[in-house]
Amino acid sequence: MRNAFIDELVALAAVHPQIALVVGDLGYSVVEPFADRFPDRFINAGVAEQNMTGLAAGMASEGYHVFTYSIANFPSFRCAEQIRNDVAYHQLPVTVVAVGGGLAYGALGYSHHAVQDYALFRSFPNLLMAAPGDPMEVRACMRYLVEHPQPSYLRLGKAGEPSFHDSVPTVSPGRWLAVSPPQAQPQASRTVLCTGATLALAMQHWRQAADPALAVHSLPLWGMGCKSGQAEQVERFAHVLSMEDHLRDGGFGSWLQEALCVRPDLLPRLRADALDPVVCGTVGSQAMLNELGGLGRTLSSFWR
Repeated sequence: MRNAFIDELVALAAVHPQIALVVGDLGYSVVEPFADRFPDRFINAGVAEQNMTGLAAGMASEGYHVFTYSIANFPSFRCAEQIRNDVAYHQLPVTVVAVGGGLAYGALGYSHHAVQDYALFRSFPNLLMAAPGDPMEVRACMRYLVEHPQPSYLRLGKAGEPSFHDSVPTVSPGRWLAVSPPQAQPQASRTVLCTGATLALAMQHWRQAADPALAVHSLPLWGMGCKSGQAEQVERFAHVLSMEDHLRDGGFGSWLQEALCVRPDLLPRLRADALDPVVCGTVGSQAMLNELGGLGRTLSSFWR
């Protein structure tokens, strides 16, 4: 996903001169294509993420759309106050790019884990969450964010993720994106609704299940401002399983439950697959930690 991000950013920056990239002394072997081509719009802010965010807010107030970039927890939790006060409350076009969402950097220690970031940022008014499920959705989110500049949080996986779309899809906040083949959709009575990198896990199980009653959807753009419309999408299915590499509390599934408060009759249709807090403070590979946290465990019982 990080390679799709920088490739799309370079392409967009070629036609949008207001795009700038600020990094926190990370991203080597990834960000060079942008830095080499647009040196006057690239800044290495050093290991000073709070200053990086303040700098980005200042540049955004002067007309730039600034992308700040670092490993997941560093451009997010470490400078949450600057993101809230300087960026979100002032509705400035700053996109906080967090690479390695969830437990993608699990082996580097829990300082690199991002399993509470949804909970933090979905409480910020005016901030749009972007959690693409594959490299194609990364490009789709980038195009939307540049077309609609606003405070935003772009949560990427790491590298090497498979693509599940044949081309770059069109995305919009709050609208579910069909990922399983369209011919399967009309028969489906149940769907797995993913956000972020859990899409690969859901699609793996979907292929194994070979169940015509089951579909997979992705919701890459969501947040406080786009809860409306969820009820009518849930209503299409008898059962919906949300899936996220994040703790259940404050996460994507609980966001969906909040969105259905206007239709409490639909709440029994929802189930949530999320990480158990046992992963917090534990170090290991992403696969090991996801298994320890029980991610995907609910999928088997969701099949027919």
